Amino acid sequence: MNIKTLTRSLWAFHVCCSPCNNCDIEILDTLTPRYDLERFGIQLVGSIRHADILLVSGVVNKKNVSRLKRIYEQAPKPILVVAIGNCACSEILFRNSYNACGPVDKIIPVDAYVPGCPPKPEAMIMGIVKLIKTLHDKK
Repeated sequence: MNIKTLTRSLWAFHVCCSPCNNCDIEILDTLTPRYDLERFGIQLVGSIRHADILLVSGVVNKKNVSRLKRIYEQAPKPILVVAIGNCACSEILFRNSYNACGPVDKIIPVDAYVPGCPPKPEAMIMGIVKLIKTLHDKK
């Protein structure tokens, strides 16, 4: 991460890799006034080409593994990748499934993990803020 990226607001893009939608609901819940993710300067954007953070939820399966790789390749570098939920972190329920291609870190590099089924909004905020703090410390 360069210094220019750290001195401005971070924008996040969310990728749903066949989730059960519980993680997606909790991600959207972090944007509500109760949790207010935007107070840290983080907001969701509609295009990966404008994003600094890639949020991935759900199990990566055979149909969406190529899409996830393509989205990651289209992202401006450097980009932070955060695996949200147990399915993205370790594919806990679908480990021996015929269709699962592995956790997200086997497909693209992951910078932070937020486990839980589904993870609470507080856990997601804490994970992203800790990731930003480690980047500030490396600077």
